[in-house]
Amino acid sequence: MNAPAKGRTASVSRKTNETAISASVDLDGSGKYEVSTGVGFFDHMLEQLSRHSLIDLTLEAKGDLHIDDHHTVEDAGIAIGQAIAQALGDRRGITRYASIDLAMDETLTRAAIDVSGRPFLVWQVVFSAPKIGTFDTELVREFFQALAQNAGITLHVTNHYGANNHHIAETCFKAVARALRTAIEPDMRQAGAVPSTKGTLNG
Repeated sequence: MNAPAKGRTASVSRKTNETAISASVDLDGSGKYEVSTGVGFFDHMLEQLSRHSLIDLTLEAKGDLHIDDHHTVEDAGIAIGQAIAQALGDRRGITRYASIDLAMDETLTRAAIDVSGRPFLVWQVVFSAPKIGTFDTELVREFFQALAQNAGITLHVTNHYGANNHHIAETCFKAVARALRTAIEPDMRQAGAVPSTKGTLNG
């Protein structure tokens, strides 16, 4: 069941044979989070996403971790993306576009976002190892693919350089968070207007 958005909040519940996930967001929050997926590194990344986007996030996921982390990570991205899309409504009055180059020690990553209603991911990030601890590095892209597709955003992520794979992954989450924060902020100069000459941002 999907709860209807009230203000800029929304909740989504999603259950399949592989996962059971509930996600709630408040786009006008303060970056508070309660996250439990059973995947420690992924929890850490979602906490970064919430804290630096200022989107309050509650997420509980139970998945088939005895197989691997893939379904849990991807389906979490689906649920969070759907909740963000619901909370945005018809996207009136938002800033819409944002980009940032985000530094963390030796690593620099760019995220650029268009809250367009047209989902697309451009991913120019390469990891030098298949895992960070026990976490598959390829799942970072899978999460953002699911998020962009279901939130209805165009998302470009480029890692300019970096040596530490943990830092590369973390800058991806932090950069997306900071760009998303700006893109969904109300634009006081066009309050109530859809920021598009088409008059819609629903695809």
